[in-house]
Amino acid sequence: MSHELIVPPSGGVKLSKIDPADTGDLHQGNQIDATMAADIQALEQLQELLYVASDRAVLIVLQGMDTSGKDGTIKHVFSGVNPEGVGVVSFKQPTELELAHDYLWRIHNACPRMGEIVIFNRSHYESLLVERVMGLTPKAVWSQRYEQINQFEAMLTASSTIILKLFLYISKAEQKQRLEERIHKPDKRWKVNVTDWQDRKRWADFMDAYEDVLNKTSTKVAPWYIIPADHKWYRNYVVANIITERLGEYRDDWQQAIEQRGAANLKALEDSGAHKVSE
Repeated sequence: MSHELIVPPSGGVKLSKIDPADTGDLHQGNQIDATMAADIQALEQLQELLYVASDRAVLIVLQGMDTSGKDGTIKHVFSGVNPEGVGVVSFKQPTELELAHDYLWRIHNACPRMGEIVIFNRSHYESLLVERVMGLTPKAVWSQRYEQINQFEAMLTASSTIILKLFLYISKAEQKQRLEERIHKPDKRWKVNVTDWQDRKRWADFMDAYEDVLNKTSTKVAPWYIIPADHKWYRNYVVANIITERLGEYRDDWQQAIEQRGAANLKALEDSGAHKVSE
């Protein structure tokens, strides 16, 4: 499935030609629920192997317009993992300290350690999205950041970090429905935000910015995946499938590393004779 959603390094993606409501040939039902449950269980096992082997780090980047489901994706897809080895970072308005450094300083500081999964709920790409669309940064500055980010991510991958970048692609009509739902449902009114409605007026500009991000920063080592996100069940299903498929490529390596560590620990114990001390 993942190869159908991946943005090639050569670019050429047109968001207008992709249906945010697409679900392929799939339909919500027991079979999808069972597959989703299996992927969540597989992710739990893979995260444990990663944590113990500690020879890789995993960075998952979630980007998308407001209401595209970044929080919901995290809640559902990562429901089975051990919190000890997983972190979520939500980048807000930069602090005074962060503004005193380059724009990637706080990003690098939040990247995962070996054995850890870190999920970016929004990310360094805000500098090519919000800052661009809102005119917060001059074009002469943000236009250089595509290649800077590519180099930054290449450095991370060369340092054993697996990067998964997921664009949750929602339609303008579906976003309006979800924003209105926040107004009409008392238990969701806490999510109401004036900025979300104001940003809708710049929808075309945001889509242009996203299109440039996808085409200019999808690389061989850190590709972008476009996730049709109008249907929440499909969004969660696809994200879980992509993550387990990608991390599954390392399952044997992690298992072997764990077995080798276990053998070394056992030999050290036997050489020390500590376990033979009489009671």
